[in-house]
Amino acid sequence: MAVASYQAIGSIQPCGYLGGSGVPQECKNVFPKLSSGSLKFDASKAHRIGLVGASSSSSSQTSVFEPVVTPSKGVANESKKKSSEVALILIRHGESLWNEKNLFTGCVDVPLTKKGVEEALEAGKRICNIPVDMIYTSALIRAQMTAMLAMTQHRRKKVPIVLHEESEQARAWSQVFSEETRKQSIPVVRAWQLNERMYGELQGLNKQETADKYGKEKVHEWRRSYNVPPPNGESLEMCAERAVAYFRENIEPQLQSGKNIMIAAHGNSLRSIIMYLDKLTSQEVISLELATGIPMLYIFKEGKFIRRGSPAGPAEAGVYAYTRTLAQYRQKLDEIQN
Repeated sequence: MAVASYQAIGSIQPCGYLGGSGVPQECKNVFPKLSSGSLKFDASKAHRIGLVGASSSSSSQTSVFEPVVTPSKGVANESKKKSSEVALILIRHGESLWNEKNLFTGCVDVPLTKKGVEEALEAGKRICNIPVDMIYTSALIRAQMTAMLAMTQHRRKKVPIVLHEESEQARAWSQVFSEETRKQSIPVVRAWQLNERMYGELQGLNKQETADKYGKEKVHEWRRSYNVPPPNGESLEMCAERAVAYFRENIEPQLQSGKNIMIAAHGNSLRSIIMYLDKLTSQEVISLELATGIPMLYIFKEGKFIRRGSPAGPAEAGVYAYTRTLAQYRQKLDEIQN
């Protein structure tokens, strides 16, 4: 089978969660209910199993930034009319300390290596001319570090601010009272649904030693099949159930309302989202490879996602196939800095 790669195209895990550690109860309850059949993105089903909206709410975001629009408020269709063309940036986190040690990481919360930090900064240079209005990350520190470090390189120089909704007190204490400061800020939403696939009893094990113990074929099946989970872990299908449901319910409405979005997450949660965006089959997605720290750009226009590729080199005018809107945004940045 040919391996699909999104690393450089043309010229151009449950999981930790906000406010604590460990696996949310709703996450524990849902795993036995996830079938191994075909992937179905049923938002109503997602509500029933408790996967949608568990880590974001409009009440917490209105205290700091503009209200977050959700379909349940009946304004999604109206917001579509406001959106002509917006950007969606996907970034897989840079190398983590356990990547470096060749350990199964999954939903264990480990930080970036020095190389991972450099990858995040390079990713930031490659998207420095792309507008970003909101950022979504997983609940894991390596994805959050990647997002924050990347934004230090953005030419607009807006400050990413993590939204805290662990409690009423956390929301109250993290409010921003300056309208001007809010305009120069970017809200960051953390969601455990965007976490890496949970590798169960493999987490913390050395990948080579695990292959020696269980056999290369069995470990390859756990890592690369679509619907076979490792012991007490998640399959890619199960990861896709939560990640895509969250994307459709929380992130897509923001795109429809005209916001440019960046998502910093993980190999399997991003593969799941790309499967939805590009309408890939379960066989196509298992051969999809995503490089660490390499951003991918999509354009959301008239209800459709159009992949514009990922850069093969440093930030230059032609690394992405710029649209007219993005070219105009870059020109404005040039004018501001001149």
